[in-house]
Amino acid sequence: MKQDNKVYNSFLDLIGNTPLVKLNKITSEFEGNFYAKIESFNPGQSSKDRIALYIIEEAERKGILKPGDTIIETTSGNTGFSIAMVSIIKGYECVLAVSSKSSPDKIDMLKTMGAKVYVCPAHVSADDPRSYYEVAKRLHQERKGSVYINQYFNELNIDAHYHSTGPEIWQQTEGEITHLVACSGTGGTISGTARYLKEQNPNIKVIGIDAFGSVIKKYHETREFDEKEIYPYRIEGLGKNLIPAATDFDVIDEFVKVTDEESAHTAREIARTEGMFVGYTSGAVVQGLKQLGEAGTFKKDDKVVVIFPDHGSRYMSKVYSDKWMNDQGFFDSVNEETLEKVQYIK
Repeated sequence: MKQDNKVYNSFLDLIGNTPLVKLNKITSEFEGNFYAKIESFNPGQSSKDRIALYIIEEAERKGILKPGDTIIETTSGNTGFSIAMVSIIKGYECVLAVSSKSSPDKIDMLKTMGAKVYVCPAHVSADDPRSYYEVAKRLHQERKGSVYINQYFNELNIDAHYHSTGPEIWQQTEGEITHLVACSGTGGTISGTARYLKEQNPNIKVIGIDAFGSVIKKYHETREFDEKEIYPYRIEGLGKNLIPAATDFDVIDEFVKVTDEESAHTAREIARTEGMFVGYTSGAVVQGLKQLGEAGTFKKDDKVVVIFPDHGSRYMSKVYSDKWMNDQGFFDSVNEETLEKVQYIK
């Protein structure tokens, strides 16, 4: 329980109530007013703190999770960190199946937080026994007294954001939000937030950001799973090669796809223009916002909220590494300027 004098009983009391901050420069060319929900202000530095705490406490309340049990989860990194953090404070063991696409920084953090980590190949089908989905299922079957969170198919993933992120944004915008733009991975963040907001005002437009190489956008438009859409991509925590049950497609109006390269450049641009050091998916959501703005989607009086899911420190070996960017062939004349910022005095 939060204390009036701002002293908290545990780190978990800091989850939620993250700030909404106006974007001033990166969106200056477009009509409308743009605001970012900064989820890195959660104690675990990502929006996944919300679902980790909510799902674990629901499992405790229902008697599914008992003292001494082990929590098992599939993660691209952020959910795993949040679960590991909650597990430490509540006294559970934590076992994580992680995609090899996750940055080394994230994997190192998971180990530091005491989790047992299984790194699984990213570019295999969801039903491959080596996929992080199947590895997590196997570990759950093998380990007595374990609970599998299963965020991709857990309705509580949606509920967590319905009860927290949605109400916060509605209150922070004083009910004047016109558009919600958010990345969609498991779909819990966008679905829960959108479900709440549309209950308040069904005219709010909800736009999801998907990755090229993911099946989500086409499934939303056709309700058909098309394997031909699947190919490797680099963005973590965005898009999927399966259809997550934790995505409520009915509350999402449309999807926009973004590329790995443009999203990486835009993440760096957010840091340079707004002073916000945010993650790869934040770059993706603003890249989608740019594409929407260029298409004339927004009007002068619109209030557009985007969700920045996590902090840039988790991508130091990826989008904020000049070597990684160069290895991907991502550097262009603009971003090469960053290479000249450091001078070594001999």
